[in-house]
Amino acid sequence: MRVGFKVLQERFGIELVQPLRVESEIGPTRTRVESPTGVQNRYPPSYAPRDDFSGHFEFALKYEEIHLEFLSRLFVASGPAPLEEWCRREPSGQYARRAGFLYEWLTGARLDVPDLTKGNYVPVLTPQGYLTRTTPILDRRWRVGDNLPGTPEFCPIVRRTSALQDALRFDPTLALADLDRRFGEEILLGSSGWLTLKESRASFRIEHEEDRSDRVARFASVIAEHCGKIEDPLCEASLKILQEGVLGANAPGLGIRRSPVFVGQATLREDVVHYVGPRFEDVTGMLAGLREAERSTRGAEPVLRAGVLSFGFVYIHPMRDGNGRIHRILINDTLVRDRCIPDAVILPVSASITHSVRLRADYERILEVFSRPFLRRFGARCRFGEMTTAPDGTRTNFHFDAYDEAGPAWRHPDLTEHAIYVARLIEHTILTQMAEEAKILSSFRIASERMKEVIEVPNAQANRIIRSLKENDWMITGKLRKECVWLEDEAIRVRLVEAVRSAFETE
Repeated sequence: MRVGFKVLQERFGIELVQPLRVESEIGPTRTRVESPTGVQNRYPPSYAPRDDFSGHFEFALKYEEIHLEFLSRLFVASGPAPLEEWCRREPSGQYARRAGFLYEWLTGARLDVPDLTKGNYVPVLTPQGYLTRTTPILDRRWRVGDNLPGTPEFCPIVRRTSALQDALRFDPTLALADLDRRFGEEILLGSSGWLTLKESRASFRIEHEEDRSDRVARFASVIAEHCGKIEDPLCEASLKILQEGVLGANAPGLGIRRSPVFVGQATLREDVVHYVGPRFEDVTGMLAGLREAERSTRGAEPVLRAGVLSFGFVYIHPMRDGNGRIHRILINDTLVRDRCIPDAVILPVSASITHSVRLRADYERILEVFSRPFLRRFGARCRFGEMTTAPDGTRTNFHFDAYDEAGPAWRHPDLTEHAIYVARLIEHTILTQMAEEAKILSSFRIASERMKEVIEVPNAQANRIIRSLKENDWMITGKLRKECVWLEDEAIRVRLVEAVRSAFETE
């Protein structure tokens, strides 16, 4: 006998973008089978609920997961009657109160039941099970603590799974302190400018755009100047500053978009859609919900917040162009803002994505965690037809016919897997990308010191010599001989090569 939210989904014919992960049934023994796609739970007969709306809903609140897209669609299908009957029958019951609050919060409609006047406050979400507000809002009508991290217009859900908890055990602050001890603070801070440039170049590469030096340098300066320093990173003015750094101040259509948008690729025959952004009229409200999530979760885990805010932003897709690069900037911005990493340090997360085959594949996979089921549900509602001009001047022939139906999915994404990915990405970036960069810079400094024990040359020339030797397998090229006539002396050549080579062959 099946029980819980799956029963209500079937009875009300609810079609979802993000499937319910938990399936519960009544059987002879209690068992739990967890897989990458979901959880199958079996409970003994003593757990069997009443076979009606409130019975299955209460069972799900006790033993299953909160799924805001499902609840949003369920309440539209069920209407207020079953909630009102339940709340009148059990006015002080904590599950009826939570269900009543969720109905009003998600639908904006008021149930025809009286306010509660007494009783302890119960949380909407269990903090042990979900990312929640650090300070709940006390709702006197239902006597619940509203700890949902966002707003009805946009509220991501993050489940504190064992995989997430394991990923969050990595502490970026301690890892960077260890790099300081190994290589010295001077090396780590000295690498910041290069790492910022590297991050900029890699971010353009992810977007499959030509990384012209002028655009890369401009983007790098924006990262260095604004990460962690803008008071409200998700407001329209701040996003426009970041977008100008990506696209240039003269790019058309800067600011919050007023046009339809999709992510895809062009072929010789047609455009292929990979993701559709929300209706532009809804973007401002959704972005306000994401800003509320940023504000309400301050004091929570920085790495978790970085995953939620960055991927929440990319799914809202509020700008006409530049969303992907701003999304990756937000990872660093959150970490600096939360004092998880020093102000002067930029983690080259984009470089990690481009240089690691696994992380690049995982990045594409994570983006598809939401976009792939979204297109399975609504892909047939995308079409290319009449060319129109949007309010922001964008000329487009893209049309999407299911904005209202898709709304609950956009408003309430489950970002658990995304948070896990960002945690792993940050770990790899510090332990691999930054550690290797620090080692190279340390070896470079030692090589310069040892070379000057052989012969004194200007720093710029010393740097060119070191690079040339390292790139040419410790051989002196004809070009280098022409630049440095003193290399005709064989004794100097031998000592010079050995001095530089030894610096890179020992840590």
